[in-house]
Formats: sequence, C-alpha cells, structure tokens
Amino acid sequence: MSKTVTLRLPDQTYERFRILAQRENRSLSNFIETAASRYVEADQFVDEFEMSEIETNTELNRSLKRGIKNAKAGHGRFV
Repeated sequence: MSKTVTLRLPDQTYERFRILAQRENRSLSNFIETAASRYVEADQFVDEFEMSEIETNTELNRSLKRGIKNAKAGHGRFV
C-alpha cells in the first residue's frame, strides 16, 4: 500500500524539481519518487563495470570465499 510523505523543500529546489518534472511530462510527486528510487538503486547495486572489476580481482575473491567459509563454519564475530 502506498504511503504519503510530507516534504519541505527550499523554493529553489522546488522550482528545479517542478521544471524537470514538466520537461519529462511527469507530476512533481512522480518525478521525486522516480528520482529517489533511481538514487537508492544506484547506491545499492554495482554497475557492470564495477562488477567486472570485482569478478577479475583474484585476491578479493579469495578473501570473500574465505569469509563465506568462515561464516558457514560459525568462526569469527559478526558486527
């Protein structure tokens, strides 16, 4: 179910969002929702270039495998 959130914006930010929403033919509410969702998604997930670097980093992968093995065995302390 959708939730309603009240948001206070400085006039300059409001005007910037309003103009950008208008350019994309969106409501202001939809523009802010979409922008926030894109920000969260970009912050939580790596892009294909970062993933390529991770996959080719041998030492990192060894370390991750050791960590997974230790976690499954109950070794170490999780913080």
